[in-house]
Amino acid sequence: MIERSRYPAFVASCLALATLLLTAPVAIGQATGDAGPDATDTPETASPQSERPKASAGKDPAEVRKAHLDSLFAQLADADNPNWERVQGQIWSTWRESGSPSMNLLLNRASRAMENKAYDRALDFLDDLVRLAPDFAEAWNMRATVHFLTGSYGRSMADIERTLALEPRHFGAMAGLGIILDRTGNEAGALGVYRRVIELHPNMEGAREGIDRLAPEIDGRSI
Repeated sequence: MIERSRYPAFVASCLALATLLLTAPVAIGQATGDAGPDATDTPETASPQSERPKASAGKDPAEVRKAHLDSLFAQLADADNPNWERVQGQIWSTWRESGSPSMNLLLNRASRAMENKAYDRALDFLDDLVRLAPDFAEAWNMRATVHFLTGSYGRSMADIERTLALEPRHFGAMAGLGIILDRTGNEAGALGVYRRVIELHPNMEGAREGIDRLAPEIDGRSI
């Protein structure tokens, strides 16, 4: 959710959708795990079967998914984990799995439209997706990214709020929120959000850069 010139490494790892903003190959939050430009138009997401949580007989799929994410976030929170990029990708893959082949198909089509900068077309897919699957957090996060890229910050923030209500640990959506607050002059708010991102994802370079840039001034005001 932010700009490439000033926050190049952040937007790509902050919002989540098409390789457009930061130093990371994806935009607004999704640094890995997105279907790429060469992805086929199939209902399945690009995540390997081995990386998906496996539901056991008699277990609630939602509980299995949560336990899977809890394990991944515990690994991600280890700043010294040499495999953090792989873990980050697994988290993104889990977030992108709607549980419905038709919803996954809409998400993949929206991703490709974004990669082609066909934002109106991407919004058509995403508007349908959030209507049909209102509890699918990644649909809201992706739409937040499109709104950011088209300069609709208010709409983007509204979709980020919905994303975080569904996925409170969504570091991509948080990072996007931080970038918008930063760009619109709420530097203290941005700093607080960046610090929350680092608690979850200590290797997210863009968030750390934001802290290093803002902390000396903001923290100094309270002295």
